[in-house]
Amino acid sequence: MNYADQKLSDLAISFPLAHEIFRKNRLDFCCGGKQTLKDACEKKKLNLSLIIEELKLLSHPGSNDIKDRPLSELTHFIIQRYHDDLRRRLPDLVFLADKIERVHHDHTHCPHGLHSLLKELQEEMLMHMMKEENVLFPLIDSGRGNMALMPVKVMTAEHDAHGKQLDEIHRLTSDFTPPLDACSSWQTLYKRLQELEVELMEHIHLENNILFPRALMQSGI
Repeated sequence: MNYADQKLSDLAISFPLAHEIFRKNRLDFCCGGKQTLKDACEKKKLNLSLIIEELKLLSHPGSNDIKDRPLSELTHFIIQRYHDDLRRRLPDLVFLADKIERVHHDHTHCPHGLHSLLKELQEEMLMHMMKEENVLFPLIDSGRGNMALMPVKVMTAEHDAHGKQLDEIHRLTSDFTPPLDACSSWQTLYKRLQELEVELMEHIHLENNILFPRALMQSGI
C-alpha cells in the first residue's frame, strides 16, 4: 500500500487502530480526512516515514463490520453510541469547567474562557444532534437520499466548526496538561476533555467518511 498518498479517512476506515496514531500526532482524520497522509504530515511538520512505519505495524486491516452495516443500523448505532453519550458527558464538563474557573481564577494556568466555550459546544451539539435525529437520519433510513444532500452539507459544515472548537480546547488546556499543583477536579476535567476529543473524532469520522458518502451514493448523488 502506498500509505503516503492515501487519504487519512481511507486509512482510518481500513485500519481503525490507526486512529490512535493520528490522534497522537494531531492528524485530523474526521473533518480533515480528505487530505493525503503526506500532505497532512507536511502541514504539521511531522516525519512521514516514522508515521508510515507505525501504520505498517498494523498488518491486518480492520473489520468492515461497521462500515458495511445497513444504513438504518448505522444511524441507530450513532445515536446510541455517540449522541446519548454526549448528552450525558457534556453537562458534567460544563460544570467542572465553571468550578475550575471560579475556584482557580487567579492561577497562572487557569483556562479562562473554557467554561463559555464548552457551554457553547454543548448548546450547538444538542441542536446538531436534534437535526440529525429529526431530519437527516430519517431521510437516510427511509432511502430518500435524493433529499439528503443539503442536510449533509449543513451537518458537515457544523462538524468543521466542532473541530475548530476542539482546537481551541487544546489551546486553552495546553493540550490537556494540568499544572503540577492542579487539584483532583482540574485533573479530572482535562482527562475527560481528552476522552471527549476521542469520542467526538470517532463520531465525526463515522458520519463524514462512512455514513454520509454511503447514503449519497445509494441515491445516485
